[in-house]
Amino acid sequence: MEPVKSRSIKGGEFIIRETACEDVFIPEEFDEEQLMIKKTCEDFLQAEVFPNLDRIDNQEEGLMESLMDKAGELGLLAVSIPEEYGGFGKNFNTSMLVADCVGPGCSFAVALSAHTGIGTLPILYYGTKEQKDKYIPKLASGEWKASYCLTEPNSGSDANSGRTKAVLNAEGTHYLITGQKMWITNGGFADIFIVFAKIGEDKNLTAFIVEKTFGGITMNPEEHKLGIKGSSTRQVFFNDCPVPVGNMLSERENGFKIAVNILNIGRIKLGVAAIGSSRKVLDQAINYSNERVQFGLPISKFGAIRYKLAEMATRNFAIESAAYRAGQNIDDAYDALVAEGMDPSQAKLKSTEQFAVECAILKVWGSEMLDYVVDEGLQVYGGMGYSAEAPMERAYRDSRINRIFEGTNEINRMLILDMLLKRAMKGELDLMTPAQAVAGELMSIPDFGEEDTTLFAAEKKILQNLKKAGLMIAGAAVQKLMMTLSKEQEILMNIADIIGYVYVAESTILRVEKLVKMRGEEACCGQLDMMRIYLYQSVDRVASAGKEALYSFAEGDELRMMLVGLRRFTKTEPFNIKTCRQNVAKQLIEANKYCY
Repeated sequence: MEPVKSRSIKGGEFIIRETACEDVFIPEEFDEEQLMIKKTCEDFLQAEVFPNLDRIDNQEEGLMESLMDKAGELGLLAVSIPEEYGGFGKNFNTSMLVADCVGPGCSFAVALSAHTGIGTLPILYYGTKEQKDKYIPKLASGEWKASYCLTEPNSGSDANSGRTKAVLNAEGTHYLITGQKMWITNGGFADIFIVFAKIGEDKNLTAFIVEKTFGGITMNPEEHKLGIKGSSTRQVFFNDCPVPVGNMLSERENGFKIAVNILNIGRIKLGVAAIGSSRKVLDQAINYSNERVQFGLPISKFGAIRYKLAEMATRNFAIESAAYRAGQNIDDAYDALVAEGMDPSQAKLKSTEQFAVECAILKVWGSEMLDYVVDEGLQVYGGMGYSAEAPMERAYRDSRINRIFEGTNEINRMLILDMLLKRAMKGELDLMTPAQAVAGELMSIPDFGEEDTTLFAAEKKILQNLKKAGLMIAGAAVQKLMMTLSKEQEILMNIADIIGYVYVAESTILRVEKLVKMRGEEACCGQLDMMRIYLYQSVDRVASAGKEALYSFAEGDELRMMLVGLRRFTKTEPFNIKTCRQNVAKQLIEANKYCY
């Protein structure tokens, strides 16, 4: 394992090197201006969204548009838009904070996210100067609302198989777009559609900016959905819709690349929005547990309820630690690229693309964390949780889409290892050297040197071993399966789980280490407990995923040797996880809210 270096780190490199806590950003470091933006988001939800959730879910005519208008007036649609286009020009982590704080806004959060992300960013990052000048100021203010038309009835995860066609007219002035798009968020009120279509016999998609007024656009009625009922979701039909040739976005056949790169941003933003949503659910569950009396006591007095609250808080804290670490990495990469002379729009794309592995991890772990939290939150409410009169019913339903949005969690898991291996093949990441070192270590006698008893030394040793487990299994799978590995989806997902748990556990350790240096150990007892809970649970999860992967492709002496290695790399001292959970729950219950 490489020694600690400076803050500069490549995407995915966490698996082969250590990071110093001084080189990560933690949420406790947000400055006064960022905290004011956070307060603006929270106040907006409190005043405009939470009192109107039923009206929003009933899709009251004009309500969502008016909420978007009000959000635009407050600048919530323009946080990451450059000042020259009427925005505030804030960095990526600030835009992450907005996604986090708006996350609890149910269907409104989906509308805002689609508009500011997949609806606006393709133009901002890929548009010509003329396109940006025309569209971005109106999108930043909310005067125009945006949507994104990629998915078709027969092309979901396989987005590039779309059948929508764009045919150049005889005069050469317009492309006539014909095709069907489905699950189009904001479709019912959007003024701008980012539409993906194929020209002629092209292999890859091309992107276009389509205005609603161009004509040839019709829609099906609003979809009836399990959750996010207030989000406008339509099928959109294009029938010889005339689009000026100047409205092609980027180059011909560059649409698939646009879609992939914009999805990277959407994935990490979804992960951070899940954090905000789960924090709200936690507050409600803690409040209810303190108010609900059974057997003469508030249910917050009972160990089973305390278990749930502590587990919910721990997972939220861990994912939050990883999200803002990755957000800062993206900001640092952007600053470095601009300093080298790259165009800012290109640098925005390249910096996010560089951390596509982390974006995929945060999408998966964030959405699954939220599903866990809403499920346990409903359970804390008991029978009342199942009632539409209580808040858990809506939270439970709204959460489920997140494991499908922005690429299913299965697709994202498979992408994690695929992207790492492609970078290794390009020479961008040296995975082979550390993987070979781990393989060599399996043949050696374990080092039983003097134990380091300093704070965090034991946790970092465990983490280092988990990284070795991941490198051992991934290296062996690549060597054994070679060209067929891409077809072994279960094994890919096993290895992705190991990589993801390593990243989130490491992020949590680094956050708490930095926090202890800022505030002292005594002030961080709850955070220390959560860090250890998540780390020790990650050990078990890595061991389980590792065994399943090894059983799938190894055999004989090779299997026995690697199982011995896996046991060595996932061995820990006994740990009383129950006491840590009870300590965390006690702090939550006394604060009567999520207090970390």
